[in-house]
Amino acid sequence: MSQPTIDYRAIEEGLDGDEFFLEYMPTVSLLDGHCTGAEALARWRRPSGVVLPADFIPLLENTPLSGRLTYWVIDTVAAELTPWLRANPSVHVGINVPPEILGRGGLAYASEKSGLREFAKQLVLEITERGVPDLLGLKALVDLPQTGVRLALDDVTMSGANLAILTRCPFSIIKLDHKLVQQIGPGNPSPEWLQGIAALLQTTQLDVVAEGVESEFQATALKASGVKHAQGFFFAHPMSAAGLAEFHARSGAAAEALLASPPSTRD
Repeated sequence: MSQPTIDYRAIEEGLDGDEFFLEYMPTVSLLDGHCTGAEALARWRRPSGVVLPADFIPLLENTPLSGRLTYWVIDTVAAELTPWLRANPSVHVGINVPPEILGRGGLAYASEKSGLREFAKQLVLEITERGVPDLLGLKALVDLPQTGVRLALDDVTMSGANLAILTRCPFSIIKLDHKLVQQIGPGNPSPEWLQGIAALLQTTQLDVVAEGVESEFQATALKASGVKHAQGFFFAHPMSAAGLAEFHARSGAAAEALLASPPSTRD
């Protein structure tokens, strides 16, 4: 049986047919394991199975559907997470935003209309280096901190391109690409880039989130280098909004128990 074609028209029909849904990848503190927030991840449910972002997002880049999907994510996050965000003002939710829609007013309109603007200080807009914002987009990014929303540079590889973008925009968070984290292992406990991160954290106020953490060894090495937050299957898989609320409560209880334990038992 042949697989249905994934193309622009099929994605458009999927949005029209309510075939998309969200899962949330928790962000955890490497200090105590407490869930501090999550990243909203779009999924596409088709007859042949669930399609992950890597298989359809590239088809949307620099097309009208990139904005439509982003505004749908904003609406869905507001519908699913408003009670959790309101009850837990210290948590955040990250939303991936394509550079080409920045500065056009759509994000502000969607957040206002959905009610998500109420939680501006809990929102993180994640921008990848794959696309460079134009002048309107750059202006929007520079003005963003005034709204309370934080800005994250996603898929950071510690390349020259990353560093150039960091100097142009007011990012407060960088998210290390999972391919970097995969380099950490018993045979390579401290890659050169990890030493660079340690040095960067000593001279800036940036918050660093490591993506794709899959082992205790990686988590320990990152923590030792000053990285405070992480995502990855070692901690949790992407989950529903209800699952996120449960995971947050459970990890909070575990963190409180850890804090109350004798210092000698915490490591």
